[in-house]
Amino acid sequence: REESADISRAVLEGLADQLSEGEARRLAAELPGLAEQLQARRRRKKEAHPVRLGDFIGQVSERTGLTGDEARAGAGAVLAVLGEALSEEEYRHLTGQLPAEYSRVAQAAG
Repeated sequence: REESADISRAVLEGLADQLSEGEARRLAAELPGLAEQLQARRRRKKEAHPVRLGDFIGQVSERTGLTGDEARAGAGAVLAVLGEALSEEEYRHLTGQLPAEYSRVAQAAG
């Protein structure tokens, strides 16, 4: 359970770091329980700053202490849950700011 919370936090923080200011605000509005965490992670930049999936998985692995494969599986699971929790439009907005490979990882997990 604690590992699950760690990977969720690491993935959400990593996503928040990549999103534009507006998209981070929209995501926080859709997920009020995470709003403070997402906003705290945001850089003071308006544009999206996407990171290649391999680099993102490495960051998640580093933050959590998980292997790369475990981090990839966890990131895919978190993205898949976001796909279910968010409206279709919001999920499209989110994934639209990320490289296409993120969607493939979510689909593989879901």
